[in-house]
Amino acid sequence: MSLNCIRIPHKKNTENFETIRYPVPDTVSIPMSQHMGVHCEPLVSVGDEVKVGQKIGDSEAFMSMPVHSSVSGKVVAIDDYLSSNGRKCKCIKIECDGKQTVSEDIKPPVITDKASLIKAVRESGCCGLGGAGFPTHIKLNFDENKTPIDSLVINAAECEPYITSDYREMIENPNDVINGIKTIQNILKIEKVYICIENNKPKAIELLSSMTASDASINVISLSSLYPQGAEKVIAYNATKRTVKEGELPSHQGIIVINVSTVAFLNRYFKTGMPLTWRRITIDGDAVKSPCNVKVPIGISIAELLKFAGCEESKTRKVLTGGPMMGMCIYDLNTPVIKTNNAILALKKDKKEVQTNCIRCGRCINACPAGLMPTELEKAYQQKDADRLKELKVNLCMNCGSCSYVCPAKRNLAETNQLAKMFVSENN
Repeated sequence: MSLNCIRIPHKKNTENFETIRYPVPDTVSIPMSQHMGVHCEPLVSVGDEVKVGQKIGDSEAFMSMPVHSSVSGKVVAIDDYLSSNGRKCKCIKIECDGKQTVSEDIKPPVITDKASLIKAVRESGCCGLGGAGFPTHIKLNFDENKTPIDSLVINAAECEPYITSDYREMIENPNDVINGIKTIQNILKIEKVYICIENNKPKAIELLSSMTASDASINVISLSSLYPQGAEKVIAYNATKRTVKEGELPSHQGIIVINVSTVAFLNRYFKTGMPLTWRRITIDGDAVKSPCNVKVPIGISIAELLKFAGCEESKTRKVLTGGPMMGMCIYDLNTPVIKTNNAILALKKDKKEVQTNCIRCGRCINACPAGLMPTELEKAYQQKDADRLKELKVNLCMNCGSCSYVCPAKRNLAETNQLAKMFVSENN
């Protein structure tokens, strides 16, 4: 694997903004698809009363995990829902009663071994909170005989511009971070831990280094502030110098990579039994008057949060969930916040970019962290040559967008790569 990276503006405007709690909204809409894998089916009906932390959706599928209510109140609708990624599922609308009554089922899990840990993590509804949404219990449930794990990599890079939700987790809840790490490390008997933080976060590096100074098994690594340091394969290499090859997961190289907010949430769940019902969201962008970090219930609408942050709606031309490099464009501001959201960006009208022919400068190749050749991938896709696309390793593309960012001809290279991956999948 190449380790090509690019420099992009940090724009961490909210890094020193302490997280504020959003008041209970009038309603929430909770989709049954909030993670990578199979969506859940509703466990409640219209008219049912629900409480905070109550399980309202689940599936028996392997690649799935439950969904819980973030509020107390009454189920007023269960409708079909089309998410921003094109997936369809059911969505449960709850009219909040404002009491935030906690479910009687909430109690700390009893964890004594790997099996009880995996069961608890699944019941928590936890998926990767860095954006990908891979079910955490599946990631932790490795087969020691096939893929023995000796390294736990904590992804605290947060390399995208604007986003500071992981940083605030480390600053505000460092004990949850460290204790969550130690629980996973001890139960799964993982030899080494690497907490990887970009060097534009010196306070977090200093804090976590001091807290782990007496534990030789935990290393805090200061990474260069380059993009995409937070990509799973990149951070795995920078921590362990092991290359995750095409078709492999980090576990094939003896590594588990977990987002820093994920381990902190798990520690809180281990202590309280309260499943994943809220997210810390960074709200920012040049159309936002009052950038902030805010703790919100899952299911609140993006429109409500943008209004809260003083978004200039008349000047807003693009709204993203996530960062400007890998974030998802939102077509409907009534879209609810889900588990994988860590930021909402409201941006003013983009300057018009004129696309020209490729000038063969090679900048996209130099920028690609996987060492791909985006210009050749573009040509192969235009020719609908699936064999050539596979030969060029299109499936190694990690969707980082570096190629499009550096292209002076303004080619839609990253977009083409995603279409090419879909094309290859459909023509296998």
